Amino acid sequence: MKKMILASTSTIYGSEYLEYLFPVIKNLFSNSKNILFIPYARPNGIPYKSYTNIVKDTFEQLNLSVFGIDDSNNPIENINRCDGIFIGGGNSFLLLDSIQRYNLIKPIIKKVNSGTPLLGTSAGTNICGISIGTTNDMPIVHPSSLKSLNLIPFNINPHYIDLIKGSKHMGESREIRIKEFHKFNNQIVIGLRERSYLQVQENNIILKGPNTARIFKKDYTPHEIEPEFNLNKLLY
Repeated sequence: MKKMILASTSTIYGSEYLEYLFPVIKNLFSNSKNILFIPYARPNGIPYKSYTNIVKDTFEQLNLSVFGIDDSNNPIENINRCDGIFIGGGNSFLLLDSIQRYNLIKPIIKKVNSGTPLLGTSAGTNICGISIGTTNDMPIVHPSSLKSLNLIPFNINPHYIDLIKGSKHMGESREIRIKEFHKFNNQIVIGLRERSYLQVQENNIILKGPNTARIFKKDYTPHEIEPEFNLNKLLY
């Protein structure tokens, strides 16, 4: 049975790393003794070890034990022995490229489908959709495919922001970018705002947090959904 928390961001303004998610994380990993951290998205080019240590220190505050996927030379073995997974944020292209090169897609999918709880933030959330085609990141590397873990049956746009009324910004808004995506792709896209996250429990995918989310479906007008909405209703 799937158990996932997929958050738009790891850190909100005025709080420490993951602080706003502490109660949710503690509940998600309540039965986990060996949580695997996947640092491949490496924000700002931070070394894997440094990124992992940040997560270790943070999770220690919750009495949770974390080890890094690079703690040995066999990442697949590390996936197989863990009882929880956290995929951190950063660059989605870099994250997916690394997971593809190390042949980790099938092991991660198998592990999550068997009931191992998973936490994703930002890029780590983005990669759980059908593809990373709706990321905000620059393609600093080129994965062999944009198809990702497909643990949820739609795409996510983390850090979704609305066009600010009166703004003099002349570039495309997130909504326009997603409409461009739908010229060539059919999957539903969820614009997930900061402080929001998805709680996945088997076939239920519930929007959590204080904000609405924006739903984009090809050939339909975008609309908002309220917190506690079950996104599975969008699929039928």
